[in-house]
Amino acid sequence: MKNPKSALKIVQPSGILDKTKAVQLQQQISEVLDKGASIVLVDFQDVTFMDSSGLGALLTAVKAVRAANGQIAVCSINHQIRIMFEIACVDTVIPVFTSREDFNRAEVLAQ
Repeated sequence: MKNPKSALKIVQPSGILDKTKAVQLQQQISEVLDKGASIVLVDFQDVTFMDSSGLGALLTAVKAVRAANGQIAVCSINHQIRIMFEIACVDTVIPVFTSREDFNRAEVLAQ
């Protein structure tokens, strides 16, 4: 049986998650799925701002991960991104963790 933690891949965008970076985020998530990831954690620790392009890319990534029978979560979002998630109800679609450590402790996705 495969260890669920070995199927975990972390994607960590940085800076301003705008149209250009959104495309990069989608590519990174596609690459980790191609390499066999079944759980993708997007760590927003180094993202200072996200616009609607970034949000759209994340939602497109959710579809791709689910189509690959995988799971996706995010962690370490700042206040601006949290507000955007709440307004768009993204926090009801994607599990959001305060930090990478909280994600590891929760083991919600490791089933």
